[in-house]
This record gives sequence, structure tokens and C-alpha cells, in this order.
Amino acid sequence: MIKIIAMDMDGTITQHKQPLDKENKKILDELSKKYKLLMVGAGQVIRIFRQMEGYPVDIIGNYGMQYGTYDERTKEITIVRDLYVPVDRESVETRVTMLREKYGYTDFSGDNVEFHPSGCITFPLLGTKAKQEDKLAFDPDRVKRRKFYDDVVKTFSDYTVFVGGSSSFDMAPIPYNKYYALDLYCEENNLKHEDVVYIGDDYGLGGNDESVYKSDFSYITIDDYRDFGKVVKPLLD
Repeated sequence: MIKIIAMDMDGTITQHKQPLDKENKKILDELSKKYKLLMVGAGQVIRIFRQMEGYPVDIIGNYGMQYGTYDERTKEITIVRDLYVPVDRESVETRVTMLREKYGYTDFSGDNVEFHPSGCITFPLLGTKAKQEDKLAFDPDRVKRRKFYDDVVKTFSDYTVFVGGSSSFDMAPIPYNKYYALDLYCEENNLKHEDVVYIGDDYGLGGNDESVYKSDFSYITIDDYRDFGKVVKPLLD
């Protein structure tokens, strides 16, 4: 019944923000002989494509706001959907500032908010210019942010809120999330949900894979990208 293997990237098939893992590339090659592969990402299509070093796969980006197809002839990705949702920047800045003051995150480096071209936003608790080592050490287990995650969700009721990276909240305009993106893909390609299996590591509270994990799509959990081969072995048998 399975036709599509859809998957997250960071933490699923490679280390966060790092090029596609060499061993996992070989596994993707094997999977592609049996199934169509599809990346479903939070970032922009081109960034994902570059991080995968030009791997031949179609890519959904920005929670469904972007979609790119791989062109076998040019060996490049072609953007076929690229949406933008207008943002009330003043309102966003005001709400973020209120949350900073409420929870004690008023000392930060850089900008208060990061606005993305798509209309997605990032609330960086340490600021947009915080040192990488400080961001990585801040909240790797997400315990600090999950303590007031519900309040951020309530404050930004017009967005889907994710506990992003190790020091921020990422937000996508409603209705965009990975479930919406995958459901739309099925509708556009005459597929049923049971035709798809999704693989992802970010399925906990506030994770950007959570919407798929809690849905009717078949979901394979992974907690370490180095286990990818073991996790997908039943799909290759």
C-alpha cells in the first residue's frame, strides 16, 4: 500500500544544520528504488536542497507554503509554489516583548524577532545575534521553553507555535504545519493518507512533526539520525 516515504531532515536523516549523512544517503538510494521520497521541512526549499547537497527529491518547505520538484534534466529544484502571508510586525513585536518581560528574557543580543520572507516568524529568546554556543547550551532538552509553551500558544493564537532549535519558538501562520502540508500534497497528487509513511524525530510537545504524529498518517519515530538505517529496515525487507 505504501507509495510515499515522507520525512523530516534535521535529526532524522542528518545532524542538525549539517550536510546529508553519507550512510543515510545510501539508504535513501535504496528506499528510492521502491518508493517515491518526499522531504517535508520547516525551512525554505532551497536551503533544504542545498543541505542535502542536491539530492534528487521533491521538497515541501515552510510547512506547505513552499513546494519544489526535482528536475532530472537540470539536476536542480524547481519552485512550483511559494506563498507569502502578510505579517503585522508591530503586533508581533508587542506580543514578544510582553512575553519577554513576563518570563525574564529581556536581556538579548540582536533583534527581538526574526521575520522570515514567507510570513513565518521566530521568537529567539537569546536574540537574533546570540552566540551559537550559547544557543546550543540554552535549552537542548526544551524543558525551559515547554514551561511556558502554552502561554506562547495562547498569545499567538493566529500562528502554529513550535519549540524550535535549542533557544527559540518558531511560528507559522495558521493553517500551515506539516500535517497540512502532507494532506495538501496527497490531495494534489490523488493519494490517500494510507499511501504515505512519515519518518520524524520532532514528535513531542511543540515539535514540528507533532501534527503528523497525532494524525491518521502512519508515523515512524526516530530519536537519532544515526539509527535511520535500523528504523527503515522493515521498509526495505
